[in-house]
Amino acid sequence: MSATNPRPEVVTAERPGRNRPTEDRIFTTSNAVIVLDGASQPQASTRDGGWLAEQVGRHLQQLLTEHPDADLADALAETIQHVRDLHGLRPYASPSTTVSIVRWCGNDIDVLVLGDSPVVLLTRTGEIHQVRDERLAQVALDQHMDLHRAIRQRGGFGFHHAAEWAALVDAQRRARNSAGGYWIVEAEPEAARHAVRATWPASDFAVVLTMTDGVSDGIDKYRTPATWRAAIALANQHPARLVETVHEAEEDDMDGRRWPRNKLHDDKAVALLRLTTAAHIAALTT
Repeated sequence: MSATNPRPEVVTAERPGRNRPTEDRIFTTSNAVIVLDGASQPQASTRDGGWLAEQVGRHLQQLLTEHPDADLADALAETIQHVRDLHGLRPYASPSTTVSIVRWCGNDIDVLVLGDSPVVLLTRTGEIHQVRDERLAQVALDQHMDLHRAIRQRGGFGFHHAAEWAALVDAQRRARNSAGGYWIVEAEPEAARHAVRATWPASDFAVVLTMTDGVSDGIDKYRTPATWRAAIALANQHPARLVETVHEAEEDDMDGRRWPRNKLHDDKAVALLRLTTAAHIAALTT
């Protein structure tokens, strides 16, 4: 970036949701942050969502290190094809992962989001912008409501009802990477062309948050923190403050009835990119 747009300070935080390794991943390069959320599967497997997030994240990191100004969709498509071919992955029968990329390149901030790991930005004038991919949530709402309802009526969490949970995952797999369905990182490079993208002048922004839905659900569903401005204020102190706030909110709903969800705690990962000082961000979020 130019002298007026110095390299952002990047601070991250992660927490596993359960007593097993997290399936979220964060990777960085000299001018990019990559956040991935591997999808949990009903059956245990060495090739789960976290495994795919690791494979995809590492190859994307390598590509964007070697070609820091590459088109983000091209880099993601090449990565999906590379991982698919290397490991013999097949569409509709492989693990999946979201991916969000934030890159500062020249005088711009480039954002790519595929799946429900949003990017939230605060301008230097105090406005909030969001880059989101809501297609998975809409497909689940439109096509799989009966399965969701069956899980919720029985109480507890989706993971506690193996048959219904497996049926829901199977139904979502059939809707992957197809018109009228949703697009996600799996075994189809074309998915990269359907990512949600945005580009803005870097000088317009004070801070960027990119995160998995284990964090964003705190604001979107639990209202804890109550607003994105409040979430940014916490993350500005340290992203771990935001992660712990959401985790503690889930602890207050131990049976999943207040906020129906698939598990008590989801994995959580968040990266904060400061494009100005922490003091300036604090003033904008007060």
